[in-house]
Amino acid sequence: MGVQAILLGIVAFIVQSEYALGTSLLSRPIVTGLFVGIVLGDVKTGVIMGATLELAFIGSFSVGGSIPPDVVTGGVLGTAFAITAGAGTETALLLGLPIATLTLILKNVYLGLLIPIMNHKADDYAEQGNYKGVERMHLLAGFGLSFMLGLVVTISFMVGSKTVGSLLNSIPEFVQHGLSVATGLIPALGFAMLARLLLNKKVAPYFFLGFALAAYLEIPVTGLAIFGAIVAVVVVNIMNVRAAQPVQTTTGEVIDDDEDF
Repeated sequence: MGVQAILLGIVAFIVQSEYALGTSLLSRPIVTGLFVGIVLGDVKTGVIMGATLELAFIGSFSVGGSIPPDVVTGGVLGTAFAITAGAGTETALLLGLPIATLTLILKNVYLGLLIPIMNHKADDYAEQGNYKGVERMHLLAGFGLSFMLGLVVTISFMVGSKTVGSLLNSIPEFVQHGLSVATGLIPALGFAMLARLLLNKKVAPYFFLGFALAAYLEIPVTGLAIFGAIVAVVVVNIMNVRAAQPVQTTTGEVIDDDEDF
């Protein structure tokens, strides 16, 4: 159990290193579920639970100053606790979402208190022309967050794995059934969050077109993807043709867009 907890902490550290090394999407639950499955010796269940959690967190992205629940700890610990307890995907969702929300508190403290200190220190190094110092502050800030979340995952799994298993076993069957039904709605909520970010007047017709094709013509996802790619190419070509046409003024003078001024 101790070795597994440390390995899970290392997984959390690596996938959270995006703050230092750049966005790679390793932090998404569909990826962390695979790593957790490898560590705990149940890859199939890890992938299934990770994919289920991905549906719930699919619209969870940082926009401006808004920081969403932490998908790393939610994905890693939710999947790990569910696998060790021998529970299903609904348990991974049930545990992952509250864990991600609670970890957000620690994350906000780090980003709100420690990051500004490192930023000011990096500014001082920049004024001195010490670019090595700026690099150190950047790496320290990014990997510091990774270390904190890795430590949270390790300690939480060591302390809470048996407790979570006992707690789940004590829940009455009818309550578990209700939770299973309720968590089935969470993926729909994740898609709704994503649609709220993406939908506008220009792309909404394509969204409903895809829904109609899937619902009434029963076209599979692969077919929809191919159809969408073809539509995208056609639309882009039409836009390029329109952009290449010369603009005619009200006086009848034709202005060539390629004319050099």
